[in-house]
Amino acid sequence: MEVELRTKPVDPRNQSIAKMYATAYLDAAGPEGVRGAAEELSSFVDDVLSGQAVFDQLLRGASLGRDEKLTLIDRVVAGRATPLFTNFLKVLAKHNRLSLVPAIRAQVDIEAEGRAGQRRVSVTSATELSAGTMESIRNSLRASLGSEPILHTHVDSTLVGGLVIRVGDTVYDGSLKTQIKQLRARLRERCLNEIQRGRDRFSYPEGN
Repeated sequence: MEVELRTKPVDPRNQSIAKMYATAYLDAAGPEGVRGAAEELSSFVDDVLSGQAVFDQLLRGASLGRDEKLTLIDRVVAGRATPLFTNFLKVLAKHNRLSLVPAIRAQVDIEAEGRAGQRRVSVTSATELSAGTMESIRNSLRASLGSEPILHTHVDSTLVGGLVIRVGDTVYDGSLKTQIKQLRARLRERCLNEIQRGRDRFSYPEGN
């Protein structure tokens, strides 16, 4: 029976650790092996951990000790996976990092895309975007980023109109919702300034 893989928010420290292991894993794979290594890790998370809840719990949970997990990897994974991937899991087991496998997978995907000259971009709009609009966005991003954008689209009706584009940690918010919010803030600030200037005139009458 297939179940949804248990996931938890990754805190910044663990995310940094996951990125370190992801980089080391792809470095070990070499330039020609990056794609295969990334696909093997993705398949392990999607097909094995997500589909085998008991195995996932034993491998990533706290019920087994380090040596028991190493034995489990030898018995279940070795022979079915490449030596690179098997050894990678053993390294994680020895350092008690197997719980980070899904987080490492996410970082491996991002790192592999970067090494292939690609960049992951999140595009959020108020409604579904047409193919023509998507192509226009892709061309603009390609020119500005200097790499091939991989677009991940989302719909958020609360935006009213416009787009919110996220590239890594940078967000370009051109949504109508944000523009209205900024306009209200400017109007409020202007009103407060005018009220203060009025108070100042009453407090310090001309000629005094």
